[in-house]
Amino acid sequence: MRQLLLLTTAFLLNAVTSFAAEISPERFDSAGIKGTLFLCGGGRLPDEVRDAFVEAGGGEKCRLVIIPTATVGEESDALQEGAEIAELWRVRSPASIEILHTRDRAVANDPKFSEPLKTATAVWFAGGRQSQIAGAYSGTVVEQELRNLLDRGGVVGGTSAGAACMSRVMIVRGKIHETPGLGLLPGAIVDQHFLARDRRDRLMEALAAHPALVGVGIDEGTALIVRGRELKCLGDSSVHLCLGVCGPHPPLERVLKSGDVSDLTMFRRGALARTEPPFPPTEIAAPVVPTGALVIVGGGGMSKEIVERFIELAGGVDAPIVVLPTANPEPDANEGRFFERAGAKNVKSLTARGKTEVETPETLEVLRQAKGVWFGGGRQWRFVDAYENTQAVELFHDVLKRGGVIGGSSAGATIQGDYLVRGSPLGNTDMMALGYERGFAFLPGTAIDQHFSQRKRFGDMTRVVERHPQLLGIGLDEATAIIVRGSVAEVMGAHRVHFYDRAKPAVDERDYESVAPGGKYELKKREVIDAD
Repeated sequence: MRQLLLLTTAFLLNAVTSFAAEISPERFDSAGIKGTLFLCGGGRLPDEVRDAFVEAGGGEKCRLVIIPTATVGEESDALQEGAEIAELWRVRSPASIEILHTRDRAVANDPKFSEPLKTATAVWFAGGRQSQIAGAYSGTVVEQELRNLLDRGGVVGGTSAGAACMSRVMIVRGKIHETPGLGLLPGAIVDQHFLARDRRDRLMEALAAHPALVGVGIDEGTALIVRGRELKCLGDSSVHLCLGVCGPHPPLERVLKSGDVSDLTMFRRGALARTEPPFPPTEIAAPVVPTGALVIVGGGGMSKEIVERFIELAGGVDAPIVVLPTANPEPDANEGRFFERAGAKNVKSLTARGKTEVETPETLEVLRQAKGVWFGGGRQWRFVDAYENTQAVELFHDVLKRGGVIGGSSAGATIQGDYLVRGSPLGNTDMMALGYERGFAFLPGTAIDQHFSQRKRFGDMTRVVERHPQLLGIGLDEATAIIVRGSVAEVMGAHRVHFYDRAKPAVDERDYESVAPGGKYELKKREVIDAD
């Protein structure tokens, strides 16, 4: 009894800790999961799904372990089911196949029992009753070995109950089950046979009880493949990514057909955002920079004068300048060389993107000493993933407080706004992306876009300020910048900057005011003060 009590206590502590990590934006990894998951909705499994699973497990080198514990019936029935499933996989010529089964938690906690998992490259859970999988393995050595397999790049999959058990919160017979699932897919609730058994309502009911989680409904004959943060649908029908009713937010559902992809982190962030006060708030801060200055550039290159102005605002050629090439797929430590060519003598690039690396004492000290911080181009969501919920964001703002300068071009311009446009990891056309709506607010009360005239983005900003009329929209043309001090934006460069104030009527069908180089705009009063 004492051993059983210890095992149960450890199991519950592990489940609570794991679930806390799933719903805390400070604790989950934006890079997604390690390894690969194949979650199949039941019914006939298409050949293309079976082939892709074995390939993910190493192809001819695949060492497959089959777990038939969900099978309805006696122990002998589960073992018989395991043998039959093994024959279905054997035709794809994996290197080896083993069957692993118990319904005894004490056995599941015996390291000898899980020995086959230590060398496996792939694990497959059969369908049946997900409660039997959770009851046997959740919080045990078996669960830990499954995580170890994923950590080393392996694949875990399952169909029907074998998919439903992959989330920590688990639906059984229409209700949240008292025993947590395996939690291999974090931040989610998985439901199977989704369209075939009309289970949308029950998934939405579960999400109403757990609004910080993402609902994943998988239809029969279909797989959701999770690799890193990528979600990919493969098979005959569809996968449904759902967010539940939360406060003023209505339910949301995105449908993936075979071949479609989406982003796990985006949906997890979106679910969490819906549990917080609405953003942007109705009453927003005025677009004022009380101390220091901003240099916000529309991409497409910069004049020497803009670069020299940034260096001047930082305190001159000897001032410590930090360059952040983080928005690129592969951060380049040489991205800030243009400052050195302009005479700057103390330039450092910080390429770290993970929270641990971003918050090293050495990195934080560099930011504490900086008089200028430059955000490079790329995709602005990478800035969010790298720095949000770290000490770095506060240190960026401290640069302004001590009279320094923050600048950036393209993505490095947009991140400076309060509302983040084009933040979707799936592409740069979504102006109001789920889960990626908050910029770093160096210029409060604004939404900033770039490459504006050159990419014909006028209507895009119109849609943003129609949805959020409290925002001041700013569209920067290429090779053009605004220098912001106090509440005044001075235009520099080759083209124009366009300001959107929804409170003003359109003139000649234009719902914006354009300011040429040399002109100025009063951001707080929202009026042109010098058109040049």
